[in-house]
Amino acid sequence: MNCRAYLSILVTVLVASCAGPHNQSLAMKGITRLQVQSPGRQASVPPACNHKLPLNTIFKGESKFQAIVAKAEREGWRKIPIGERTVRIAREMVGTPYVGYSLEVDDRIESPVVNMAGMDCWTYYENALAISRMIAFKPGPYKPQDMLHMVEIERYRNGVCNGNYLSRMHHLEEVFHDNQRRGYAANITPRLPGAERISREIKEMTVQWKSYRYLKNNPSLIEPMGRIEAQVSRLPVYHIPKQKVRAAENYLQNGDICAITTHWHNGYTSHVGLIVRLKGRAYFTHATSDRDKGRMTVIDRPITDYLAGSSKHAGIIICRPFDVPPSQLWQKSLGAR
Repeated sequence: MNCRAYLSILVTVLVASCAGPHNQSLAMKGITRLQVQSPGRQASVPPACNHKLPLNTIFKGESKFQAIVAKAEREGWRKIPIGERTVRIAREMVGTPYVGYSLEVDDRIESPVVNMAGMDCWTYYENALAISRMIAFKPGPYKPQDMLHMVEIERYRNGVCNGNYLSRMHHLEEVFHDNQRRGYAANITPRLPGAERISREIKEMTVQWKSYRYLKNNPSLIEPMGRIEAQVSRLPVYHIPKQKVRAAENYLQNGDICAITTHWHNGYTSHVGLIVRLKGRAYFTHATSDRDKGRMTVIDRPITDYLAGSSKHAGIIICRPFDVPPSQLWQKSLGAR
């Protein structure tokens, strides 16, 4: 089943009030309802990989992690929808310093990595989503390895890190496609008003290979990376051009992953963050390297205004995550009471 056909099944624009028990909908005044139904069948969650690097290499900032989890447990965040839950967690990370290339932690061994003390745009959304999914996936107490597991299922092809750099998905377009295929998310962009298909010849990693520690130390990976980028180039990718985003804002909701598209011919996207609903608008929260914004995670302007701030921004892609199937540990936890 192709991407667009799959979306046609998953996504329905409501014209009347008809929310089912498994639907995630907007319940905020003045917002156009875009109903996205979680798939009835999702791929099972694969087991966590066997970490080959020390924990203090692949996980940093445990005190911050534990503080967020404790607040989430104390305030019952598990019971609220995933989008609202993800935004609450993202808010707890606002002000975290911007740190780039935080995933490049070894010359050869690939592993899920979390740094709660420093984030870039991609790891900011991943960290918020990982904790959000984790507290719904399994009962506590929670360890860094639990969060690393949730990062693994989002970041790695088929949700599995095999220790090879190429098992990680390095382009957001593939992440959205792979997670949708597994029933973990829906790329709602083609269903939003103003959506247009775009095409790029993806060569970002192969052109800039010297910027990546693993590729620089393992040149033999460049050729297979080129084949992966060729596959990403053929994916059906839609975006909302920035001049049409204001009309689409009302369809966006808390916790939507918002990727910023670029005019650059060798890549689809240049930035990513999350949507936060404020004052009737869809605001953009992200980790920014801009010095005038403090080089940190911030809640910025409404997404339309953010896009207007640079001629480099072409538009947006919106992916709406779902919770993953719950762990059987819930049954064991209940049985033990």
